[in-house]
Amino acid sequence: MPVQCSSCSEKRAVLKRPKTGHSLCKECFFWTFEEEIHQTIVSAKLFKPGESVGIAASGGKDSTVLAHVMKVLNERYSYGLELMLLSVDEGITGYRDDSLETVKRNQQQYELPLKIVSYEELYGWTMDAIVKQVGLKNNCTFCGVFRRQALDRGAILLKVDKICTGHNADDVAETVLMNVLRGDIARLRRCTAISTDSENEGVVPRCKPLKYAYEKEIVLYAYFKKLDYFSTECIYSPNAYRGYARTYLKDLESVRPSSIMDVIHSGENLSVREGVKMPVQGTCSRCGYISSQKLCKACVLLEGLNRGLPKLGIGKHHRFHDKILSQQPLTEEEERKLKAVDF
Repeated sequence: MPVQCSSCSEKRAVLKRPKTGHSLCKECFFWTFEEEIHQTIVSAKLFKPGESVGIAASGGKDSTVLAHVMKVLNERYSYGLELMLLSVDEGITGYRDDSLETVKRNQQQYELPLKIVSYEELYGWTMDAIVKQVGLKNNCTFCGVFRRQALDRGAILLKVDKICTGHNADDVAETVLMNVLRGDIARLRRCTAISTDSENEGVVPRCKPLKYAYEKEIVLYAYFKKLDYFSTECIYSPNAYRGYARTYLKDLESVRPSSIMDVIHSGENLSVREGVKMPVQGTCSRCGYISSQKLCKACVLLEGLNRGLPKLGIGKHHRFHDKILSQQPLTEEEERKLKAVDF
């Protein structure tokens, strides 16, 4: 027997919301999904009228849904925002080149300006070349660090006031779990923040309008809206540490659907006892980017690649900062120890 929509009670339900269990018709699901994101934006005061906002666009489901919903809400509620698309080309043959074609189609579909910055032009390296040096075990460390800085550089070129990313509830919950497992208190404190307000020059504030949107519902929204997105996983990500946290979270969700929100709320309510020493944010002595050390992670990783010592930026590298800044070579013993480190 057909199930009626639990919202309008007039049309036949086509889906059961993973987040709440409610049976909804397409129109009610679209409205509910969009309105929840609108409430997130309004309650967190993510934007101000007249701001220019760069949407981090990869061509995947999250960023495509984000671009679509931001355009819809900007027009529906007169946010007064100037929206733009910002993409990063990491240089991954057979993956990023294909997904960027999707982004270019999105640009035409949503009639938004698009800026693409590449690792090759910013760092002189592509991810294909980096993987040849470091292998598949820690390549996501390089990509994540370089991508974050590349987004900021692209945002500065676009002269946007804010960057909004497609991080969803699943992503945030996974990050909470990863930081708990790593014992990374500093990141644990800030990973659930819906926005960042940076006073550092060269770092553009970011926000996550999809912070409370379940990944499954993002997929359903994209599917029923027939949005144009790229669905292939990165060819270099199968061994990423995040994958293990994701599998664990999916197992929890299958038993208790509210687990995703429970983990997020737990992360939001964690506090660090008084007296615990926390890293102090400063700026990199070389590039001026935000860093709690003399050199930012990107500069150390890049130095290691350029010296033929890619392991230089993995793990505890602080003791090498003075040598890197003064362009001193490492001793044979230091190089031997670095090369002996298991990636």
